[in-house]
Amino acid sequence: MSGTTRRVFLSAGESSGDLHGGAVVPRLVERLDGVEIEALGGPRIASAGARVRFPMEEYTAFGMVEVLGKIPRHLKLLRILDREFASGRFDLALLIDYPGFHIRVAESAARHGVKVLYYVAPQLWAWRPQRAARFAAAVDRMAVVLPFEPAFFERHGLPAEYVGHPLLDRPPLPGRAAARAALGLPAEGRVLGLFPGSRLQEVIRLWGPFRDAARRLLAEGQCSAVVVAGTAGGEYPGAEGFTIHRGSPEPVFAAADAALAKSGTTTLEAALADLPMVVAYRVHPLTSWLARRLITVPWISLVNLVAEAPVVEEFVQEQVAPAGLAAAIVPLFDQGSAEHRAQRAGLQVVRDRLGGGGAARRVASIAAELLE
Repeated sequence: MSGTTRRVFLSAGESSGDLHGGAVVPRLVERLDGVEIEALGGPRIASAGARVRFPMEEYTAFGMVEVLGKIPRHLKLLRILDREFASGRFDLALLIDYPGFHIRVAESAARHGVKVLYYVAPQLWAWRPQRAARFAAAVDRMAVVLPFEPAFFERHGLPAEYVGHPLLDRPPLPGRAAARAALGLPAEGRVLGLFPGSRLQEVIRLWGPFRDAARRLLAEGQCSAVVVAGTAGGEYPGAEGFTIHRGSPEPVFAAADAALAKSGTTTLEAALADLPMVVAYRVHPLTSWLARRLITVPWISLVNLVAEAPVVEEFVQEQVAPAGLAAAIVPLFDQGSAEHRAQRAGLQVVRDRLGGGGAARRVASIAAELLE
């Protein structure tokens, strides 16, 4: 595509969006001759070649009080963008996840005739799907990362294309032997992986049950080692005898024989690693009370949602207890058990449905179509 210079506003409000945006920027540059990309983003988007006018760290916050403190800054940015959309500064708004803010950006862009491409859709299919009408009114195209999402959005009048999940573009995992050696784990024996999450509240609510379930399995001889996918600043009390890996979780996925995993993208990462798992979901009781009244899907794990079947066992709220978690893990260690075989077959279904990589390239192609 050549001729008139096109200017794109790319917006990613948190670290995952910055990662996805960093992959899209080079593809946009390849696809659109002379394109100028200005962004709300972080270091990955900046290093990929976009001009980050609005540094992401000035807007991102964790915790209710911290989020409230960032509202004035978000409102100021909305006013700036509204003026710039009105002036014709941008030809396209490419918005990545971050729905609470981005739906307002999309509405502003649409109001001034700027095309809107939304990448990584909000999970409206799980929570109050009637909100999809608002997105349909403001968004021109949706680039979604789960294979069941196009049908949902198209039912609500919003053209959506499955572009593949960004996880599919990651480098291959290390081999099991190399991963265990790098983590200092024994080459033989059963290894349990613990994935309690990266957010503080996730870890606070899941670490205790995960730790105690792991101790039961060690005491019963069901596994010989435990490795934790930790974060740089995470605290894991009572982890004596466990290996805590505070880096990229890929070696933990490669080294483990079975896993206790928090719900979310972690379950897809485990599925891609062909790692049998038990999934846990535990939130504040009030959040859970509200969720039970609003949620519209039969499962909480993305693995089960993609497979459209109960591939992995899910433990929710008060069910997240050491004895039950440990009991559910035991048959997954045994490659001859019916549970192990059934789950591995289900994980293959998930991988087949996710397909191949190339999400960033497809997003750039949709952007070019909108600009044409």
